[in-house]
Amino acid sequence: MARYTGALCRLCRREGEKLFLKGDRCFMDKCGVERRKYAPGQHGQRRKKASDYAVQLRAKQKAKETYCVLERQFNKYFHMADQMSGVTGSNLVQLLERRLDNIVYRIGFASNRNQARQLVTHGHFTVNGKRVNIPSYLVSKGDIVSPTDSGKNFKIVQENMEKADQRGAISWVERDVEGLKGKILHLPARDEVSTFFDEQLIVELYSK
Repeated sequence: MARYTGALCRLCRREGEKLFLKGDRCFMDKCGVERRKYAPGQHGQRRKKASDYAVQLRAKQKAKETYCVLERQFNKYFHMADQMSGVTGSNLVQLLERRLDNIVYRIGFASNRNQARQLVTHGHFTVNGKRVNIPSYLVSKGDIVSPTDSGKNFKIVQENMEKADQRGAISWVERDVEGLKGKILHLPARDEVSTFFDEQLIVELYSK
């Protein structure tokens, strides 16, 4: 299974802002963006005006990096969103948010999406009582996501859930901290999801 294995802080530095890919570390002084506020590489400190294409490309890259999705799979999501009724950009964000690894992160079982992906891949979570080990699994309205019996005993899962309320409530997900589970109340509308990218720029990029 292909995945990005490089330095996560490098991705944030390339975009020039925090994407919160490393959880709690992003709030510390050790954060790579705080320590070196310029792009990585030998030409990282040079300033140049970005073209329209470059701005659109960076929007797509931010989306991929935020949700830990590679190029081929992201293209698949875009074409799915384009075929759905409604606004393509909003559909794209909704599909990305419905990924099981993202839901595990949103509920609060993991401190970041990479950690959530690993927990799901190792089979530590269930959807409606059935074990699912596919991070890209798309949840639906009414689904209940919870750790397996062994997963509930993981210290990291318990500690993350204790901090979950500090990240704020998610309007479309019901979080049960004591019961260690979350329920999808409804599929997210665009205004219920905060992102670091403009999905309209992604639509414009694919329209060329």
